[in-house]
Amino acid sequence: MTERYAAGLDMVQWADELGFMLLVLSEHHGSPDGYLPSPLVMAAAAAARTHSIRINVSAMVAPLHDPLRLAEDAAVVDLISGGRLDLVLVNGYVADEFAMFGVPMNERARRTSAAVNTLRAAWSGEPFEHQGRSVIVTPTPDRAGGPSISLGGSTEGAARRAARIADGFVPSLPEYWQWYREERIALGHPDPGPHFGSGIGNFYLAHDVEQGWRDVGEYFLHETNAYGKWMADAGLAGMYEQLADVDAVRAAGMYRVLTPDLLLAEIESAGPFAFVLMHPMVGGIPPDLAWRGLRIFEQDVLTQLNSAS
Repeated sequence: MTERYAAGLDMVQWADELGFMLLVLSEHHGSPDGYLPSPLVMAAAAAARTHSIRINVSAMVAPLHDPLRLAEDAAVVDLISGGRLDLVLVNGYVADEFAMFGVPMNERARRTSAAVNTLRAAWSGEPFEHQGRSVIVTPTPDRAGGPSISLGGSTEGAARRAARIADGFVPSLPEYWQWYREERIALGHPDPGPHFGSGIGNFYLAHDVEQGWRDVGEYFLHETNAYGKWMADAGLAGMYEQLADVDAVRAAGMYRVLTPDLLLAEIESAGPFAFVLMHPMVGGIPPDLAWRGLRIFEQDVLTQLNSAS
């Protein structure tokens, strides 16, 4: 795991130097595979290794965090990064995580809304009332008003709550965006427009597709089964499902192995707003295999995109 964390930070620095726009860090707790539980700690390390890439914690399970401590930690990361931090808060859905921290799941929505209010008050740098006492959070973030706060979610309630209290909404499925858009317009805000989609993602880049599947198929299988179980246990619909083997993963079509030419064709067909999401160590892909895919992207895809522009 030490090697994986070191490789992850090396990859973030590589991405920053090549002009990537965004680093996304997520959060889960007590996962058998060692899923990142402390995204703000990782965000601080990434901020210290980079200069321009934005750092998006998407998502942070707000009910599991003390909002004052979250405000302090996020402010420090924002200062280290020079104002490059953005947060996506979610209610959470994995029951074992709430049991681990002793947080009732029926308090999720209330705690998330309270966290948004607390963060904004805290980042003002002024004293404010919190649970019946006067508090002040210092230092203030680099960015005036603090990092942007979006909400994520997979229900109509989450979408409409985001429209009321947050800076944006990150739906787990694109169709949930319409509820957010309707609520924003109803509240008198400018129309946020249609959902931009999820981009070109969930792929591994290889020169030989069949060899690529032999190399990384088991890791795709692990991710879809891990997320699929979490979502099934929570009664949530989503893009992940529990599958029997790598052949089933390949047939389902959500994960793919692409050659550079296939990826370039997809980028071209997606039009001027195309964006690509690299997930190099998805599902536990070892660092050496992850770097192989990234180097192919750098040498055989990015050079073509740069020459075309």
